[in-house]
Amino acid sequence: MKNNIFKLTIMAVIAIFSNCENAIDINQVGRVTADVAFTNVLELQQGLNGAYGRFDLTREVAMAVNYTDETAEGPDNGGQGRATGFIFNLTAESSAASTFWTSGYSTLNALNRLIDAGDLITPANATETTQKNNILGQAYALRAYAHFQMLSYYTTDYTDDQALGVIKMDFVPSIADKLLRSTNGEIYTLIEEDLSKAASMIEAQNNTFYVSKDFVTALRARIAAYRQDYTTAQTLAASLMSRYPLADKDQYELMFTDQDNTEVIFKLKRDINGIYDNQPASGTVAASGWIGGVTLFGEGTPYFDMGRSLFNLLDPNDIRYSVCLDTRPAPASKTKIAPDYTNTLDYRNDDVLQIGKYLGKPGQPLLNDHKVFRSSEMHLIIVEAKISRNDLTGAAADIQTLRNVRFGTTQPLPVYANQQQAYAALLNERRIEFAFEGHRWKDIKRLGVRANQGATRDPIDVAKFGMTATLAPDDYRFTLPIPTVEFNGNPGLRVQQNPGYNN
Repeated sequence: MKNNIFKLTIMAVIAIFSNCENAIDINQVGRVTADVAFTNVLELQQGLNGAYGRFDLTREVAMAVNYTDETAEGPDNGGQGRATGFIFNLTAESSAASTFWTSGYSTLNALNRLIDAGDLITPANATETTQKNNILGQAYALRAYAHFQMLSYYTTDYTDDQALGVIKMDFVPSIADKLLRSTNGEIYTLIEEDLSKAASMIEAQNNTFYVSKDFVTALRARIAAYRQDYTTAQTLAASLMSRYPLADKDQYELMFTDQDNTEVIFKLKRDINGIYDNQPASGTVAASGWIGGVTLFGEGTPYFDMGRSLFNLLDPNDIRYSVCLDTRPAPASKTKIAPDYTNTLDYRNDDVLQIGKYLGKPGQPLLNDHKVFRSSEMHLIIVEAKISRNDLTGAAADIQTLRNVRFGTTQPLPVYANQQQAYAALLNERRIEFAFEGHRWKDIKRLGVRANQGATRDPIDVAKFGMTATLAPDDYRFTLPIPTVEFNGNPGLRVQQNPGYNN
């Protein structure tokens, strides 16, 4: 691909990891050839550690925060979001378009160099052979995950194998390469090949910070659900539920302060003084830093707060209410709930719904581990599968099961008259369960039409803050455009731009 992705890779590596203490750990990846960067199994492990550092959900959270109905303008807003997400302004020049593209290919480049290096390293003994296989297995799984993450943003239809996906990158590109987008089917084939290799090479382990066989299963389940292969999705999701039970109310609260992993299958570790211990870019999808900083400058300074349409779905008896909403006293929180928010005279300051999902670690507010796969997602994949085959009673019972553990008491059994009602209920449940975790934009994209539900903001938020009221689930902006910056180095890709975007 000419030199565009390669140059962006180098820039991204330098920018993100310039403060990393161990140069071998990350800085060498993507800058020099594999035979120089990695000479033994120990260095290969260090390279893998660096590759983990490239994965970041902060941008995904920012995407959903900016471009769906999760947030509204907070009392400390200085203009963040007004020209972009508040009006669903998304173009090929938007930071959202370039962020996922450049960071995705930077990550893939690093992983491909790591995988290539594996062929050049001869282990000293049987122990090192096992270690090398385990390292490469994790790298293959991460490459599959990286490809799927990109596909989820840039394809128009997850279920159509003939639809355009992204550029398949299972090798280190040369300066002369000018590659075009592969089809979804070609990307899915590569992903499954990588996951099969990973499953055969990874040692059994249950450390939530490292790719495991359960990570492979969870990713396969998510992909199958996106593709609407519900027989596979349900089987895989169910296989994880016995090992990762749903968290009770206490465990759920502790999970988001990184003190409990009951239902965590995999998460990204975030350490104080680590590479992500900083204030992210405020009000933009090009965020990288404290995950709680996507909506707050710091404690008690929300530039985004919870959108009223989301808040109105929450029940104070549900643990998700007290996790999503920061109810601590001032000055840590500015939360103030107006009894009659539709008629308050100063809505911006009288009805402040400060987000509390990422309160931070002791010693660093707003810095928390990123939960990538949880058993609640697997549980709701099973619900989705049941709705797809019109088992509405079974789906309702499973929704009740989740609510029972979140409320701590038995909740009413829902009744759905038809599949559309059931899909709408599922989409709402996912909206609450995964609020501010980066799922909402993609959930509307794949479930919204079936649920007859798009991004819908409260009329008061719309009136007071000049926000666009709705974004229909079939709107072209639920697919990202190929960024303009990519065309500078690969002009032939222009003919494969996604519908709705002009170049």
